Amino acid sequence: MDKLVEQLMEELNCETVFTIPILGGVPVAESVVVSWMIMALIFFISIVLVRNLSVKTPGHRQTLLEMAVTGGYHFFEDVMGGYGKEYIPYLAAVAVYIGISNLIGLFGFKPPTKDLNVTAVLGIMSILLIEIAGYRKKGGKGWLKSFAEPMPVVLPINILELFIKPLSLCMRLFGNVLGSFVIMELIKMIVPAVIPVIFSCYFDIFDGLIQVYVFVFLTALFVKEAVED
Repeated sequence: MDKLVEQLMEELNCETVFTIPILGGVPVAESVVVSWMIMALIFFISIVLVRNLSVKTPGHRQTLLEMAVTGGYHFFEDVMGGYGKEYIPYLAAVAVYIGISNLIGLFGFKPPTKDLNVTAVLGIMSILLIEIAGYRKKGGKGWLKSFAEPMPVVLPINILELFIKPLSLCMRLFGNVLGSFVIMELIKMIVPAVIPVIFSCYFDIFDGLIQVYVFVFLTALFVKEAVED
């Protein structure tokens, strides 16, 4: 058990990979470096996928890409309705980033989503998107008025939601990823051969992708609530 605690503390520790020599030294954590690698990977894959696209004679690669993009748009439009279409690219980008982050542990890298700072930033970005969407749809006066709906007595609760929503998104993603690590280590301690591989497929792949769905689905749902009259 002491070994598990040590490993857990190691996972929670944001190891500094290098320091940028400006302003007295800016430490760069491992999660940041891995995020840069994920961004570079996404950028490279995007260039490869959009090369030589054709309107008249689309190939198999283009057909699959169009099916994936169309399916993603249909999913988010079903959740948000017609008002949130302009926010779909952001939600899709977050989904791809979190998906790769959760799966990158299979290749020996530490998932950035195990860093509370990363999930906190994702949660803050989502709540900013939600409130900006509401402001754009309702205007300044309507946006402020929405905090007192359906009745003025709920004003403190609606204001509290500004902090609850990003905290909920942050801790749900972080807690599930870290919880999967703890369960896997316990399984390895009890049955060190064969069985951990099966559970690893579930926690590292299936559960990791489920967290992508939950995060972007809730964000899209909150956007819909923000823009509704």
